[in-house]
Amino acid sequence: MSRNLLRNPISLAIMALLVLILIGSTLTIVPETSQAVILRFEQPVRTINAYQKGERFGNTGAGLIMRVPFIDRIVWVDKRILDVELDNQPVLSSDQLPLEVDAYARFRVVDPLKMVVTARSEEGVTAALQPLLANSIRNELGNQPSATLLTPERERVMENIQARLQRLASQYGVAIVDVRIKHADLPEGSPMQSALDRMKSARKQQATTIRAQGYRDAQIIRADAEAKAAAIYAASFNKDPEFYDFYRAMQSYRTTFSGTAQQPGSTSIILSPENSYLRQFVGRK
Repeated sequence: MSRNLLRNPISLAIMALLVLILIGSTLTIVPETSQAVILRFEQPVRTINAYQKGERFGNTGAGLIMRVPFIDRIVWVDKRILDVELDNQPVLSSDQLPLEVDAYARFRVVDPLKMVVTARSEEGVTAALQPLLANSIRNELGNQPSATLLTPERERVMENIQARLQRLASQYGVAIVDVRIKHADLPEGSPMQSALDRMKSARKQQATTIRAQGYRDAQIIRADAEAKAAAIYAASFNKDPEFYDFYRAMQSYRTTFSGTAQQPGSTSIILSPENSYLRQFVGRK
């Protein structure tokens, strides 16, 4: 009977197909970019090509593996960096400004066994990280004024959010690589207008303060300069009073007799020769 089966081409084809199915269910190739968690009766038994910090491409646990056919199931976990997005997340800053935040986090699965046990799949861990990212952003920005996101302090805020998220996300066997806020905007409508009015009022007050300080500084500089000039004049007078009196008289004559800018030299003054104003010309040749 066995000979008849071997001579039957249909039987041979079926046997070949069964052998191929058995081989396909037993042998699997694990790529360099993936980690494999073997589940036996839905219980994890081993991990293949798990992420190792500092490992070199081509020198990992990837390659051909064997499993128990029809019993073992493979859960594939990406070894590369993955993203989780967060759009239009409402956040209230410490200065009571409502913000709509768009952010993202980059993470890597470093413990695939823990990830499979807790989140079951990559989609599961991404879904679990979204509310954790939102919670971390709300907690951090709730302690910061909205203007912080426009200053160099923004980088420190990102680091704090990443540290908060890492503490929460470690239960899923992932490492947070980076967290970034793409933008944080005020919602449309009256809250935005109120914020703009407050900012405008604050800037006007700041400008008034700066002008007042500038005026005060100018007054101090001017008074100091006048005091120094008076000291210089006094020192010059004490060195040669007669020459100083002559110099001041010449300045007065030039101002008096030069006329106006429209009619230079047109000033007419009638004085007696004995007038004290002309004393510098008395007895001089």
